[in-house]
Amino acid sequence: MAGRYDSNPFDEEEVNPFAGQSGRAKGSGQPSYGSGAFYMMNPGSVPPAAPSKLSPLPPDPVDYDRGATVDIPLDGSKDMRKKEKELQAKEAELKKREQELKKREDAAERAGIVLEEKNWPPFFPIIHQDIANEIPVHLQRLQYVAFTTLLGLVGCLLWNLIAVTLAWIKGEGPTIWFLAVIYFISGVPGAYVLWYRPLYRAMRTDSALKFGWFFLSYGFHILFCVFAAVAPPIIFKGKSLTGILPAIDVLSNSVIVGIFYFIGFGFFAFESVVSVWLIQQVYMYFRGSGKEAQMKREAARRTMMAAI
Repeated sequence: MAGRYDSNPFDEEEVNPFAGQSGRAKGSGQPSYGSGAFYMMNPGSVPPAAPSKLSPLPPDPVDYDRGATVDIPLDGSKDMRKKEKELQAKEAELKKREQELKKREDAAERAGIVLEEKNWPPFFPIIHQDIANEIPVHLQRLQYVAFTTLLGLVGCLLWNLIAVTLAWIKGEGPTIWFLAVIYFISGVPGAYVLWYRPLYRAMRTDSALKFGWFFLSYGFHILFCVFAAVAPPIIFKGKSLTGILPAIDVLSNSVIVGIFYFIGFGFFAFESVVSVWLIQQVYMYFRGSGKEAQMKREAARRTMMAAI
């Protein structure tokens, strides 16, 4: 009896599903069934999983950007400190220069010296001109007219040179041409220095003395324009200016030269009229603003200081 129940009835028998029918019959002495029949009779029995013989998947390749650059500091810490010290020294030097420049500008401003940057004409700056930003709004119109008379004088003297050159070609002699050149090279910068710049600074700083200097020098400018428009044969060589009298004289010899002289006479006459109107308007402003009395006081004070 004991030998009958030696084996455990609940012990699962390891079954090889691939074993043949004959082999099972020989080992057990019982009729063999196919593997399918066995699993149908024992639905709870599950065959053990066979060990997998598949090789593992290769790891995904990492795509490195071989074109990318990596900044690797080549200089050592000593080089970095040296460069930092150099930058700090340059910064300190720039600050020192800025402070010195600011001191000079302040000293120049206290002394009444105005630093003017040349900005006109734009293609070749030779003078300082910024009417829109430096001249008061109620005086900008007069300043623009004054600038127009300056350019008008340049045009008059340039046309005078051209007309006199034609007269020289027609046989009037080289003397009048040299005089016309002298008028041009001395009249243009002289007008700017003597009356245009003083008026510009007078309008900007409201200085009574600068207004007085403008009236004096601009009066000579008007006298010259009136004289050039007539051009009598006195003081200057007769045909060196394109006035009405030389125009009539030259017209009898050459019509073309006479026409050029008449055009020059028109330029000088128009310049004279505009200049007279400008000095009247500036004087009206000068007198109405009380600068006349201030100029008299300053002139008296300077006279007393000079006498002492």
